[in-house]
Amino acid sequence: MKPTVGIIMGSKSDLTIMNQAAELLDQLGVTYELTIVSAHRTPHRMVEYAENARSRGLKVIVAGAGGAAHLPGMVASLTTLPVIGVPVKSSNSIDGWDSVLSILQMPGGVPVATVALDGAKNAGILAAQIIGTMDETVAEKLAQYKVEMRKKVEESIRTL
Repeated sequence: MKPTVGIIMGSKSDLTIMNQAAELLDQLGVTYELTIVSAHRTPHRMVEYAENARSRGLKVIVAGAGGAAHLPGMVASLTTLPVIGVPVKSSNSIDGWDSVLSILQMPGGVPVATVALDGAKNAGILAAQIIGTMDETVAEKLAQYKVEMRKKVEESIRTL
């Protein structure tokens, strides 16, 4: 099956965080692709990826980046697909705040949905929710996921 979500990151060092989105999408049965697309080191690859994402069948892009974190915004400027930005606390980051603000403070007309610092799991959930607006099976799996979360909390309450 063709991927419906593109998970991209600025470098391999972001993979530990971005795998959280992939694992969540696996759990929900959402197809995805996972690759490295650096806004600064491979700008032509980034442009090609963003401009061709829709024609390749992608419905959502999850883009993680640390430091200056230009990847999500630059990709959003080149596609009409929804882009979910994941700020990553990286080795060259200022406690992650530079990444958060770089992704969060987009100019009008170039929106990027932004999750918490290192919040790739939530980005995966948000991507699945977007896919779920078009795919009832995914919507049902998301509903079950939320039931399971509630059950875990209720079990914690009982054991406390």
